[in-house]
Amino acid sequence: MADDADRRQRFAEAVAEAMYARDNAAQSWGVRIAEVRPHYAVARMTVRDDMLNSHGVCHGAILFALADTAFAYASNSENRATLANSCTITFTEAVRAGAALTAVAEKRARGRRTGVYDVTVTNDAGAVVALFRGNSYEVRGESAPALGTAGD
Repeated sequence: MADDADRRQRFAEAVAEAMYARDNAAQSWGVRIAEVRPHYAVARMTVRDDMLNSHGVCHGAILFALADTAFAYASNSENRATLANSCTITFTEAVRAGAALTAVAEKRARGRRTGVYDVTVTNDAGAVVALFRGNSYEVRGESAPALGTAGD
């Protein structure tokens, strides 16, 4: 059993690495994938001045993008091409420039082709700044085509 868990872990890491190499959006926003496991991912970024809105706080779209990125890596961790079907976000605290943000995505439910993932976004003080729920839908194909699937 431990060998299977180790294999699945290494596979999830390989999928994330292959996805990130092609993830121009996450790279341009400064998002880093800090950790990935099957159906779980941690993404981090620091809020820059160019991410602030007219109120001087982080634009909601940036927080959404960070949470959505963590969701994508968690839901694609088994290399089955999975897209967002719908997502919601609640902003709970304003975020200023320089804040180091962490988004933790975790599977809540996974059916044959659909899934539900929750993402909690916190700041460097550990305060929750956003809560995100993503509903996923598996499409044909693989997230990292050269790797095959976790069952191989």
